[in-house]
Amino acid sequence: MEKWSTVTASAEETHALGRRLGELAGERMVFLMEGDLGAGKTTLTQGIAQGLGVTRNVTSPTFTILKIYHGRIPLYHIDAYRLEGIHQDLGFDEYLDDDGLTVIEWAQFVPDLIPDEYLQIAVHLLDGDAREFTFTAHGERYGQLLEDLK
Repeated sequence: MEKWSTVTASAEETHALGRRLGELAGERMVFLMEGDLGAGKTTLTQGIAQGLGVTRNVTSPTFTILKIYHGRIPLYHIDAYRLEGIHQDLGFDEYLDDDGLTVIEWAQFVPDLIPDEYLQIAVHLLDGDAREFTFTAHGERYGQLLEDLK
């Protein structure tokens, strides 16, 4: 399990980090994001979408739970915050098996969706607009992604 941390000083730097991550992302990848409300999960996802070539405005899917964006590969953006305590099949697992990239915010609320291999991204608020991102690779493919990201 490989780990790497980096700090961004602004929303623009967070977008740039996400853009690089999106450029490196491949089909059937899963990114799990955790962090406090307002920590920067959606801001990073906006950058990821840019790196995938998505031209639509990316917003948090908090109320719709899932948003789909089309770029080089599809981006499935799931916000599981409102799913805490819900134990029913919502059909989200089919997106993990599709040819896109699935980004799940608040994945701890949907433990049945977490695959064996994934990239875990923890976002921590620092002073001002600064954020610390800690990436943990679960699986060889994600370890290589982290090496390329560094």
